[in-house]
Amino acid sequence: MLLYLTAWLGQFESAFSVFRYLTLRGIMAVLTALIISFLVGPAMIRRLTRYKIGQTVRDDGPQSHLSKAGTPTMGGALILVAVGIATLLWADLANGYVWVVLLVTLACGTIGLVDDYRKLVLKDSKGLASRYKFLGQSLVGLAAAGYLYAVATTPAETALLVPYLKEVSFQLGPWFILLAYLVIVGSSNAVNLTDGLDGLAVLPAVLVCGALAVFVYASGHVDFATYLKIPYVPGVGEVMVFCGALVGAGLGFLWFNTYPAQVFMGDVGALALGAALGTVAVIARQEVVLLIMGGVFVMETLSVMMQVVSFKLTGKRIFRMAPLHHHFELKGWPESRVIVRFWILTVILVLIGLASLKIR
Repeated sequence: MLLYLTAWLGQFESAFSVFRYLTLRGIMAVLTALIISFLVGPAMIRRLTRYKIGQTVRDDGPQSHLSKAGTPTMGGALILVAVGIATLLWADLANGYVWVVLLVTLACGTIGLVDDYRKLVLKDSKGLASRYKFLGQSLVGLAAAGYLYAVATTPAETALLVPYLKEVSFQLGPWFILLAYLVIVGSSNAVNLTDGLDGLAVLPAVLVCGALAVFVYASGHVDFATYLKIPYVPGVGEVMVFCGALVGAGLGFLWFNTYPAQVFMGDVGALALGAALGTVAVIARQEVVLLIMGGVFVMETLSVMMQVVSFKLTGKRIFRMAPLHHHFELKGWPESRVIVRFWILTVILVLIGLASLKIR
């Protein structure tokens, strides 16, 4: 919205023309979402506390978690509010890619909101049935994948890139829809599984999204895309504004979610964050790089899968408890140590992913 306002004002004062630049609007989206989080966060936490919408804690988990019972949950709604407002204010609303990633994020957040509401407000321990949750995610993922396939104008937009290898890619054709669906839904669930400790999921999501902002900006700029030998996708650079909004909203939420947390994000935040990362990676044609940069999310997901398969086949557990962060807690690592070490690992993996821009 403000893009159109500043464009109109630019007719009378040339200084407003600076808002045409994507990088500035990306920065403004970060700051806007951050300020919204700081302003809305305390009131939201007070309201969640007043209505006793608090966390329930498993009694078979780490004993240190018992003190977290009752901590306000569903705080991920703060992220959705900040991302939505900042994106609508600073992005070009005529850009289809912006609407795809924003709507996917809000839709998956709504699915998580229904699940949280049933568990925390209606006191239904099962929440939204898994099959309905997966069905909802699948419909969102397929809709986004189908749209992106339909609007693709060049073969590169539906190809699977292999990072670190010069000009190596695989044309997917209609199989692109399946890949995009798997990335969006898989990423959504992976972040949700990781969200088990204070700040454990949100900062890695912020770091990965910040790196993906670099990829979409480069992919949307013909000179940078040509120089870096990545697909040039006209208009995709505008998604950088959404990425900036998510980074700002995530940092703002972390202000309240850092150890010891004043609020938890719940499924409303975790499912939305994961879906956002997956959608941006698909738009930027960097699915494999997302797998690398989001290595923490991958490890957490694999630990659950391995635990389930091992127990069903052999009756034995590989880990003391899954997801992986609980395993380290039960080994004696303090919660803060697990969190910070997973953050450090994410920084390393993000840098490795960004290196793929030049190592080819």
